[in-house]
Amino acid sequence: MSASPSLGPGTLALGLALLLSGCSSLPAEGGGVGASAESTSPAEAPSPSGPVDAVDQLEQEYDARVGVSMIDLDDGSTLSHRGGERFGFASTMKAFAAAALLHSTGAEERGQLVRWTSADIEAAGYSPVTEQAVDTGLTLGELAEAAVRQSDNTAMNLIVEHLGGPEGLQRALEGIGDSVTRPVDREPELNDVVAGETANTSTAEALAGNLERLVAGEWLDEDDRRMVMDWMGGNATGDTLIRAGAPEGWSVAEKSGGAGAMRHDVAVLQPPEGEPIVLVVLTERNDADAEYEDALVADVAEAVLPDD
Repeated sequence: MSASPSLGPGTLALGLALLLSGCSSLPAEGGGVGASAESTSPAEAPSPSGPVDAVDQLEQEYDARVGVSMIDLDDGSTLSHRGGERFGFASTMKAFAAAALLHSTGAEERGQLVRWTSADIEAAGYSPVTEQAVDTGLTLGELAEAAVRQSDNTAMNLIVEHLGGPEGLQRALEGIGDSVTRPVDREPELNDVVAGETANTSTAEALAGNLERLVAGEWLDEDDRRMVMDWMGGNATGDTLIRAGAPEGWSVAEKSGGAGAMRHDVAVLQPPEGEPIVLVVLTERNDADAEYEDALVADVAEAVLPDD
């Protein structure tokens, strides 16, 4: 990996490892289930000579485009593969929207009760938490947790509304230095991406930078940072993604996203020793009608992460 001059060792507060935990597996966002890939056997293709070559080979095996950005927060080294190419961000944006909400609100405001209707649920789609609380409502803070832990679409829409719509979310991201990510729509339309247009897209490098700022405490105060990391550590939709490709004994806090041919994961990984590693994996099948592949994300993570 090449060294990044903007990063340095020791950038994180102590105790992050305690926040990164596993989770139980639930259906992926929107209830979609990726099909199994028919990978090329090692005998049919040359062995890759490094992580980037390995990702190139996985793109061929899965007939997909893959964007990767990894930052080692111990020494500031980075790895990138199509890191500057745009992909639809899908539900990975829920983690950043929740962080933006925590940044802009205090405890009293987060405790305010929010209400919605059955029509809101129907319009948003996948909403496993809010559909059970139509009669009671949830606090703003509970909605943020539901969006990250359970990838609840209605919760995401209510958060975005509180931020001032997609434009407010974009302003929040620009406020931390992300001028690349372009939120335009709410759920479920935020999964719609038109080739050649920037709406509802970002890059692996931009999302990795946001994660780095989040973990390093540049975005949120310590208590709020710990809260988001705890939510991501308990995310219920990511067991088959980066977690599945991480070395044994590593803890993973992540937020997945998926729609149509796209399957993504953004993660903070804590090895048994040393500082965390930020990893973003964005994947898109070349056949727009193909289902996304969880195994591709896991295989990419395994290919680029250290062995121990």
